[in-house]
Amino acid sequence: MIGQPAIYEKLKQLNISFDYYEHPPLNTIEDARKHKSWMDATFCKNLFFRNHKGKKHYLVILHHAYQLDIHDLEKRLKQGKLSFASEWRMEKYLGIKPGSVSPFGLINDKENHVHVFFDQNLQKAEKLSFHPNDNRATLNIKYDDFMRYMDDSQNAYEFLTLYD
Repeated sequence: MIGQPAIYEKLKQLNISFDYYEHPPLNTIEDARKHKSWMDATFCKNLFFRNHKGKKHYLVILHHAYQLDIHDLEKRLKQGKLSFASEWRMEKYLGIKPGSVSPFGLINDKENHVHVFFDQNLQKAEKLSFHPNDNRATLNIKYDDFMRYMDDSQNAYEFLTLYD
């Protein structure tokens, strides 16, 4: 299977099943929209940010069809200006490359440095869809099972209203 083997081991350890799909590299949401393997799950947009001092990092996860109002998020977090994290930061904190940002990257965040924000609307999803840290594959996973993975990661996370 394409993706980081540690993810599959972790999911097996947690007794979490998933649907697995291989496909051409999907570097952007626009690329993903052209591919249909994720249609039975809510495909998520995953954005990795840093604060203005570069000391805090945030993974923001929302439905792929919506846009994030970054300025609104900045106001809520009160951490100053947010900017997209560099490729170096993605590698350091999530062990991934651009185009493969995913909450499964938290498996590489041994110090639980990254804080995760989910849009609250994702709580309504039956299944969620993410890359296994490689944009040539997609995993569809039941929402409840995914939240067990998140709890096991020990990274702090919370749900916010990111859009109506």
